[in-house]
Amino acid sequence: MVCFRLSPVPGSGLVLLCLVLGAVSSYALELNLTDSEKALCLYAKWQMNFTIPYETTSKSYKTVTISNFGTPTYNGSICGDNQNGSRIAVQFGSGFSWIVNFTKSVSVYSIDSISFSYNTGDNTTFPDAKDKGILTVNESVAFKIPLNDIFRCNSLSSLVKNGVVQNYWDVHVQAFVQNGTVSTNEYLCEKDNTTTTVAPIVPTTVPSPTTTSSPTTTPSPKEKPDVGSYLVKNGSDTCLLATMGLQLNVTHDKVASVININPNVTGYSGSCHPQTALLRLNSSNIKYLDFVFAVKNENRFYLKEVNVSMYLANGSVFSFANNNLSYWDAPLGSSYMCNKEQTVSVSGEFQINTFDLRVQPFNVKDGKYSTAQDCRADDDNFLVPIAVGAALAGVLILVLLAYFIGLKRHHAGYEQF
Repeated sequence: MVCFRLSPVPGSGLVLLCLVLGAVSSYALELNLTDSEKALCLYAKWQMNFTIPYETTSKSYKTVTISNFGTPTYNGSICGDNQNGSRIAVQFGSGFSWIVNFTKSVSVYSIDSISFSYNTGDNTTFPDAKDKGILTVNESVAFKIPLNDIFRCNSLSSLVKNGVVQNYWDVHVQAFVQNGTVSTNEYLCEKDNTTTTVAPIVPTTVPSPTTTSSPTTTPSPKEKPDVGSYLVKNGSDTCLLATMGLQLNVTHDKVASVININPNVTGYSGSCHPQTALLRLNSSNIKYLDFVFAVKNENRFYLKEVNVSMYLANGSVFSFANNNLSYWDAPLGSSYMCNKEQTVSVSGEFQINTFDLRVQPFNVKDGKYSTAQDCRADDDNFLVPIAVGAALAGVLILVLLAYFIGLKRHHAGYEQF
């Protein structure tokens, strides 16, 4: 017997028992698997999504994020025993599947491997895909957990392979459950252990006003964020470089928040392709912050897309995506640099302020930045002294012209006398 249920993100208070996974991406998957004697043998509760790049028939590249699993089936999920491993198997959509295998030894059980298969022949999910068929990404995990402990990882964990990004968070899982009861002993992932010792990133919030004349208030200014350095590798080679200080401005439910990203407690991952590149940041309160770059006209790059999902101070989740941006434009083979504060307006409710920015998402050589193209804000700093100098030169020319005209008239007066 397999019983599945939907549980919302903590705080919403609604539970839907033993049916199917809903289409709302803020809901977690929850599995209670029982053996032939109706005893619980495997428990899992988790959230996940997948970002997949693909090439279109027009030879451009697109990315798609899958977080809606529709009405899945669970054929192949098994309890396992001392001789056979345990497994969670989920099938959804048209030719999509996700499988996690567990193995057991005397004192530990292991999350052994994760396999994700997707079907580029699904025209709804992959419109105009050049290649049609089912592709599979396999990851060996081999993560060991003490037997009779439940594994917990609330932090975002990402697996990146062949350009496919798998994201998991709010994970609670126990394979080979003993005596039919989920353990109260938690085995934490490294990121959750880290977040218990590192001071959390607390957003600055301003309560909504009591009057109706203004829907929001402006948060008190925060100090300049620390500058972080991030990179993405393709195999052993660095394919994307980014250096920047980041400040997030969020307005949610009439409350404005300003959050400085601390690079010391921020993880990063990503992927590189001929026409697109992804940099993904995550921390204890940021599930993911995606910067997606694209090539245009075969000779320039720009920031095309920003996706974000994060926890706010009140425990609610703020998510937004915009794939129609046009920032940080520079020639391929160079980097883009902006020393001054710059604002990326993702939506009316979400903006990103950048400081000491430098990015190069394509054609990175020897792990180093290429020659930088300055942003317009920096260029304006050079225009000011040029304009002042030109004005002074103009005044000097006028003074000299007036002097020579006056001198000529003076000499002409003497000749007439």
